[in-house]
Amino acid sequence: MSGTDKNQGSGGGLPKAAVIGIVAVIVIAVAAIVLSGRRRYEPVAAGTEAMDFTLPDMNGRMVSLKDFRGKVVFLNFWATWCKPCEEEIPSMRSLYEGLEGAPFEIIAVSLDKESAPVAAFAKKYNINFIVLRDADGKVKERYKTTGVPETFIIDQNGMIAEKVWGPRDWSNPSSITTIIDLVKNGPIV
Repeated sequence: MSGTDKNQGSGGGLPKAAVIGIVAVIVIAVAAIVLSGRRRYEPVAAGTEAMDFTLPDMNGRMVSLKDFRGKVVFLNFWATWCKPCEEEIPSMRSLYEGLEGAPFEIIAVSLDKESAPVAAFAKKYNINFIVLRDADGKVKERYKTTGVPETFIIDQNGMIAEKVWGPRDWSNPSSITTIIDLVKNGPIV
């Protein structure tokens, strides 16, 4: 073998430097894919910014989360077929009525595909807060919910202050400490 053939294998293939370079590029590409995909599966948690969305309300009017900046937002994902959601609704209604006049809003996002069951449910339980419908589940996916009910308490600046998995009795004072603190004292800056 001559001195100019030091980087070539005996089979006349690619020079060793080229092979090492190709392998390095592949390793970097795989690492980038894996690391970027990890974020996809990380849950949306307290301390992160709430993602804006726009969904139709029960009358077909489009409502955006950003419209409620300056208020504490109780963002609840639920469904009419969910028994714990059904049990949670009366205490949500009481919470809403108890904070009437305060900078507070409940936005209940139904994951039902059809609007008729949602309208019947809202009427049956005399729901007096905003009900939106995420029929295609895109907002649910963005918030990476794992089931229903799931609630995000969002501060006046649009930051998630608390995340609650599962149902809660919202008429219990210990369940609403974050909400009351935000309403009274504002967001932690």
